[in-house]
Order: sequence, then C-alpha cells, then structure tokens
Amino acid sequence: MKPGTPIIDICEKVEKSIIRKGGQPAFPCNVCVNEVAAHYSSPLHDKRTIPNDAIVKIDIGVHVDGYIADTATTVNLKPEYDGMVFAIEKALKQVINAVQPNVKTTRLGETAKKTIEQYGFKPIWNLTGHQMKRYVLHAGKSIPSVPRFTMSRLKTGEVFAVEPFLTLSSGSGEVHGLDEAYILRYHRSKSTRNPKARNLLDVIEKAYRYLPFSQRWLKDVLPPEELDQAFKDLLSNRSISTYPVLVEKNKQVVAQAEHTLIVTKTGCVVTTL
Repeated sequence: MKPGTPIIDICEKVEKSIIRKGGQPAFPCNVCVNEVAAHYSSPLHDKRTIPNDAIVKIDIGVHVDGYIADTATTVNLKPEYDGMVFAIEKALKQVINAVQPNVKTTRLGETAKKTIEQYGFKPIWNLTGHQMKRYVLHAGKSIPSVPRFTMSRLKTGEVFAVEPFLTLSSGSGEVHGLDEAYILRYHRSKSTRNPKARNLLDVIEKAYRYLPFSQRWLKDVLPPEELDQAFKDLLSNRSISTYPVLVEKNKQVVAQAEHTLIVTKTGCVVTTL
C-alpha cells in the first residue's frame, strides 16, 4: 500500500492470494480511499492509484464452501490521521469485548459510539456490521455504530461481521451512494433477447448465485464490447443489480475496522484475528 500503486493491482493480488490459499472471494476486494467508505473495487481497466497522504480501507471477504470470513483494516499514509486509526480499532475491540449471548445490538451500538466520540470523532450511523450465514453475506441482524431502537439480540452460534466506521467531527456521520457501482450481485433469471447476455447470466448464476462478484472476474467469458453490452442488458432487465460506491456525505475522510466473530456461551470467538 504505497502512493502510486494501481488499485486494481491490490484488488487482484488479494483475490488471487485467497484462491491460492484454497478459498474463494466472498466479494470483490474493496479498496476505499479517503472519503470513500465502502463498495469501491476496481472495474476492468481501472486507472486509479493510491494518492499521497491517503487513508485507505481494505475490506476482504473469503468463503470456504459458503462459510464466510469478512475483515477490514485501515492503512494510513498521513500521520495526521493516526488518531482515526487508533480510535476505530479501539471501538472494534470494545464492541467485541461486549459481545455475549442475549446482548442487545443497540448496546453494542452504544459501545461503539461512546468509544468513537471519546477520541473526538463521529460514528457513521448508516453503515453497520451484519449477521452472516452460509452463502449469505447479510443475513438479517445488524450491529450499528450508534444506538438504535430495536429488540434484536445476539444468540449463541450466530456469526457476525462487526465493522464500525468513523469520520472527522466535521463530517456528517452519514454516507450516500454515488452513480458509480463496480460490485454486482445476481438477482434473478429473466429472459433477454441478447444470446450473449443469456450466456453470461448462465455463467453468473452458476458461479456467483449467492455472493457478490466483479465484472473483472468474467472478462474471459466474452470479447470486451460484447461483455459490456451483455452487462448493460442484464442490468436493464434486473437480472443483476449493483452495490453503489458509498461516500461520506460531507466528503470527510473515513476509517474502518472489522472482524468476524462467532457468538459463544461465554462471549465470542474472533475468526479473523
């Protein structure tokens, strides 16, 4: 992670390493720079690079036979942001320490918010941790970074990705989606008049029916122009959908930390340490 490094090189190095070690990517590697909080993964032929003085979130998902691990870290290339990294890692640790059976998810949100604000930063309220099940990345329950009125509680045996996000005190504490979207998901099989699109959808349904994927992973299915048109057709008939790139509303920098854990009778086991 150095200034000038092509982001696509980082994404592809991570994804190839996952496969080499015997797993599969549970979603495209996210490399989110500065005010970008989530869902940026390089598209085909991406020319973007890591800028100077950046704060970069790397979010990695792996699955083995559908069982998922999801983890993220913030790499800081500007000393001014050291406090952000310290605070978000502390918040994640405090939330993990508070995990136990029957604890309310809103209590975990209170813990994250209190820790983040203690260090002078602002939690992002509309990004949350999430329950995971086999082949299901977002399985219902959420773990917020702020208190929320809910009766939701953790249960023994449940699996969660806990991922607080924070921004500067001058930030809005909220993210919104851009028109850009480079992470895709299978939605449903619908008819199309384009036989190339039908062929592409068959490949997607077989390989990525349950978990998000990247257009980069399908670059060898069709020639470039035919691939672009096939994707446009599948998006227009809603056979596939997208995750928009998420950016802090006031364009302030964002930090993230994340681990996956399994709730046990006495607390939890962190699977991504």
